[in-house]
Amino acid sequence: MSDLVKRSLSLSGHRTSVALEPEFWTVLDAMAAIRQQSFASLVASLDAARPPERPLASALRVAALMHLQKGSRMDS
Repeated sequence: MSDLVKRSLSLSGHRTSVALEPEFWTVLDAMAAIRQQSFASLVASLDAARPPERPLASALRVAALMHLQKGSRMDS
């Protein structure tokens, strides 16, 4: 995998930044497009649904992984 890429956004009225591998950002961008929502809206919904003990970066990686797993099940 490549180096981490940092993105900044506003969540719940405050600025935050998240660093992920580019491959995860690609999947998350695709998820937002498929759901016809902005990237910020997608991240806000994933942030709201994550357990409080799970860091946002981990929640985003898990969401991307689950999205890909669902897609592979549909292909088989």
